[in-house]
Amino acid sequence: MAQNGKDPSRRVTRTLQRASTSIAMGSSVAPQGPVHQLRPKLFQHLKATSDEESMTVNTTDRLVALRSLMKERNVDIYVVPSEDSHASEYIATCDARRAFISGFTGSAGTAVVTLDKAALATDGRYFNQASKQLDENWHLLKTGLQDVPTWQEWTADESAGGKTVGIDPTLISPAVADKLNGDIKKHGGAGLKAITENLVDLVWGDSRPPRPSEPVFLLGAKYSGKGSAEKLTDLRKELEKKKAAAFVVSTLDEIAWLFNLRGNDIPYNPVFFSYAIVTKDSATLYVDESKLNDEVKQYLAENGTEIKPYTDLFKDTEVLANAAKSTSESDKPTKYLVSNKASWALKLALGGEKHVDEVRSPIGDAKAIKNETELEGMRRCHIRDGAALIKFFAWLEDQLINKKAKLDEVEAADQLEKFRSEQSDFVGLSFDTISSTGPNGAIIHYKPERGSCSVIDPNAIYLCDSGAQFYDGTTDVTRTLHFGQPTDAERKSYTLVLKGNMALDTAVFPKGTSGFALDALARQFLWKYGLDYRHGTGHGVGSFLNVHEGPIGIGTRKAYIDVPLAPGNVLSIEPGYYEDGNYGIRIENLAIVREVKTEHQFGDKPYLGFEHVTMVPYCRKLIDESLLTQEEKDWLNKSNEEIRKNMAGYFDGDQLTTEWLLRETSPF
Repeated sequence: MAQNGKDPSRRVTRTLQRASTSIAMGSSVAPQGPVHQLRPKLFQHLKATSDEESMTVNTTDRLVALRSLMKERNVDIYVVPSEDSHASEYIATCDARRAFISGFTGSAGTAVVTLDKAALATDGRYFNQASKQLDENWHLLKTGLQDVPTWQEWTADESAGGKTVGIDPTLISPAVADKLNGDIKKHGGAGLKAITENLVDLVWGDSRPPRPSEPVFLLGAKYSGKGSAEKLTDLRKELEKKKAAAFVVSTLDEIAWLFNLRGNDIPYNPVFFSYAIVTKDSATLYVDESKLNDEVKQYLAENGTEIKPYTDLFKDTEVLANAAKSTSESDKPTKYLVSNKASWALKLALGGEKHVDEVRSPIGDAKAIKNETELEGMRRCHIRDGAALIKFFAWLEDQLINKKAKLDEVEAADQLEKFRSEQSDFVGLSFDTISSTGPNGAIIHYKPERGSCSVIDPNAIYLCDSGAQFYDGTTDVTRTLHFGQPTDAERKSYTLVLKGNMALDTAVFPKGTSGFALDALARQFLWKYGLDYRHGTGHGVGSFLNVHEGPIGIGTRKAYIDVPLAPGNVLSIEPGYYEDGNYGIRIENLAIVREVKTEHQFGDKPYLGFEHVTMVPYCRKLIDESLLTQEEKDWLNKSNEEIRKNMAGYFDGDQLTTEWLLRETSPF
């Protein structure tokens, strides 16, 4: 329960509303170049002002109100997912329904409310956070632990006896809905019911934050490398191959990429609320037209794209569904394509199973293979980003060791953001900076809160996972440092993680290999000692888009089996090791998949490898040279030489940073 009877979520809402007003009124001069007239103030993010935000919220009244609405609609169980209507990983504040109803603010989890119980399911990254934030009304389902049911299993069990389960159909995929419906019926439940009104929104009422309405701007050819007209032509070829009448696009980063537009409706992700329908001879963008300036409107018109209100999408899909139904039985049924991330509501609106094919999005596949302009942008922005990080680490060490300053984790993160903002083409952060000292580093998705975070201990490991959005690319880098004297165990753990990073970085593999097959290369050295980590080894990264981008990745997810890595992919390589209550280690670089020359080509297949673009050295104090092979030392020396070369001119007159860089990149 919040102190003094105050509800933290309401105070956050008021703060966000004030911030939105100030952002809308502000403006700043655009950088030179043909990108856009006004540079919007992107990625303004709210940071907690006291430890009140980390406390438990009393959800009793909210649950009473929700259960009343459930009874009115003959629903016995109501499911509240984390996602928005576009299956976004990061969401706008107005879509944080699961956080509002449960009090748990982590990014992953599902809430399930019955007429007398409430459960919150989340994974191992958030067990500690959920335990602190959930009040006595909630039961925590620790997903992944033995004998703990998933939220689907818990829901199905609770539905026994003919109970009805309700959900907002815009927040769940058709595949998940179908399976859940089947599981419910197997357990004696009545089935899954689509509730078109979101019941949590009704409980939230006037306190719910408004939907963002930030300006949309054009990302010119200087950065995108390929025009929207050409991308639409490629998509229409896919429609022809699949003999489909249209593709309904619902994923925000795919729409931003397809039309070479960017926005600021979701923190850290340069996207905007929209849908699109592309047919063989037309393209329609569903978006609030007030967000579009004349330059954007003209660009869309030149590419044959019609603009319609965001709210018209479901009205137009019903028109498509009726047109499909009117086809005679003798004709082949009209088919529409949607992404396998599209909502159940969208599939139902288009006519259901008979007229809708769910596919891995051809836009997502195309977007994941960067063109040469995007790849060169990734290389350039990582040099500038590296300069900011190197300056930050040198500054932080000087503050802690020489000046004996007391800095907390947020103060350090703020300084890093300041250094990044001084770099050209900087737009904002790509996610909340994970600035963590000592035991906080063992919390994989730790987020320091202003006023309640830890003071950085120079005698403990410091883990910094951070990234930025630049007009020419997106960065994501993790470095683990020690400013004092690390223990032998810390040095051993760090070196094993580093060896895994190098092993994957230097891997050569035949075309057609998936990230699933490569995952063990990064874990092998930890495995020899019975050690491991509980997260994936790599994820795709967008080009001035979402920092987590499908469909590629490196890890044990089933999805990674089906999608082989391809030249032009950009993804992270980030093994780690974590000791709860002690420290965390993660080393993360971004890398480009490229074709490599090999002595032989078995089966006449091309062979692929990685080109890392992250330009930040590793912590010399934490490297145990006795565990390195000569080949690994040579790799480190080559990498350090490349970093020094790329940093030429960045630290002229800055003796502190120059000396730090030379020390950290000295030869092995």
